[in-house]
Amino acid sequence: MDFARNIYRLGVKELWSLARDPVMLVLIAYTFTISVYTAATAMPETLHNAPIAIVDEDGSPLSARIGSAFYPPYFLPPRMASLAEVDPGMDAGQFTFALDIPPDFQRDVLAGRSPAIQLNVDATRMSQAFIGSGQIQQIVLGEVNEFAQRYRRSAAPPVELVQRVRFNPNLDRFWFGALMQIINNVTMLSIILAGAALIREREHGTVEHLLVMPVTPAEIMLAKVWSMGLVVLLAAALSLVFVVQGALRVPVEGSAALFLACAALHLFATTSMGIFMATVARSMPQFGLLMLLTLLPLQMLSGGSTPRESMPAFVQNVMLAAPTTHFVSAAQAILYRSAGLDVVWPQFLVLALIGAVLFSLSLSRFRKTIGMMA
Repeated sequence: MDFARNIYRLGVKELWSLARDPVMLVLIAYTFTISVYTAATAMPETLHNAPIAIVDEDGSPLSARIGSAFYPPYFLPPRMASLAEVDPGMDAGQFTFALDIPPDFQRDVLAGRSPAIQLNVDATRMSQAFIGSGQIQQIVLGEVNEFAQRYRRSAAPPVELVQRVRFNPNLDRFWFGALMQIINNVTMLSIILAGAALIREREHGTVEHLLVMPVTPAEIMLAKVWSMGLVVLLAAALSLVFVVQGALRVPVEGSAALFLACAALHLFATTSMGIFMATVARSMPQFGLLMLLTLLPLQMLSGGSTPRESMPAFVQNVMLAAPTTHFVSAAQAILYRSAGLDVVWPQFLVLALIGAVLFSLSLSRFRKTIGMMA
């Protein structure tokens, strides 16, 4: 009973300490509100209002037909420019694409030749440049082929492909972005809060107070784990209800309670990781740099941004030791595909094992750190 009572009271002390830190409170609020909303809506996966300029050196019906094929919402109305305006316009960022149709283009097409059209792309606008160059090529080739055939036709394919989209019928990009941002933010914020709680004790000199109290390192660490994990869990639950389902109107197919249970297991591992990193770092700036080196691989290689199947086999095998890999897999199955415990129990078991290992390593390191301060 004394063990549980000490953990509870120390955890309440951590919550009061967090409540007196306005910077951390603002970070928590931003992470699970504005950050989730902007991540879901600000990064388009398709073209939207892409500026394009067309240099029509041919002045033919075919070149006019190509120019009229670019229309909203994918492109802004094309700007007819001269060849001398292309480089200054791209240098000034006035347009992302510049299509140069050469002289005698229509005559060469009708004569069966293969004239070339130059497409200039501003690659500093990476997302538009990557998607738009391929889309512009398809648009131009489609218009040229239809013009050369003298009529529009759609050949009946020998095989009919019936496409059924599951879990996201309209392919709305923010359905994926909003939920994945919550998943990533759970990892990030739990590491920050747990590590900052220990470093804050060291900077304020309250660690010495704990050393003279009848508490053990395990009690101190467990108190930080449950208190900081509870804050992140409540923030994630509120974000899921009010931001994702409320503001963004993203349907959650699976059980929110099962997702939060999975997040709790994940938090056990990541808060332990944050405490371990805080014992290595000597100040908050050092902890921030160490967190960047750890957090970026955890998020980028866990399968949230890119499917794990597309990664090298070595990376896939190494990332099996990371809790984020199993958390992302289980969370996507629960929230997107309405998976139950009978489907995700392997991820739950692995998360519990990884959490136990990380907690043991962090506790050993925490004991050594406290021993050096005693």
